[in-house]
Amino acid sequence: QVHLVESGGGSVQAGESLRLSCAASGYGFPGYCLGWFRQAPGNEREGVATIDPYSRTSYADSVKGRFTISRDNTKNTLYLQMNSLKPEDTAMYYCATDARAYCGTGRYDYRTWGQGTQVTVSS
Repeated sequence: QVHLVESGGGSVQAGESLRLSCAASGYGFPGYCLGWFRQAPGNEREGVATIDPYSRTSYADSVKGRFTISRDNTKNTLYLQMNSLKPEDTAMYYCATDARAYCGTGRYDYRTWGQGTQVTVSS
């Protein structure tokens, strides 16, 4: 059974950095699509960044140049380095995974989710 556990969230000031991690178990991690999504209160869950089995990445326009997604297949772990954080980045952050021939960027492209880690950025 696929299991994802996020960590690394917290409360920071605007301009600071955080690194989120997502530890995966129970499946063939290297061959799967992976993504980070976030959801703020009252908002829909939105895509932040995705990475395919070949480490090709995509980013939401709102985080390009500030966030970096990466994966370590030897550790079955997904990362999200978040720099220059802004108050509008405040949300619950989720990692997700799925096995597809093409790795989509939308939340409906992913069927397995972690429980989330909270990121709060104050001005």
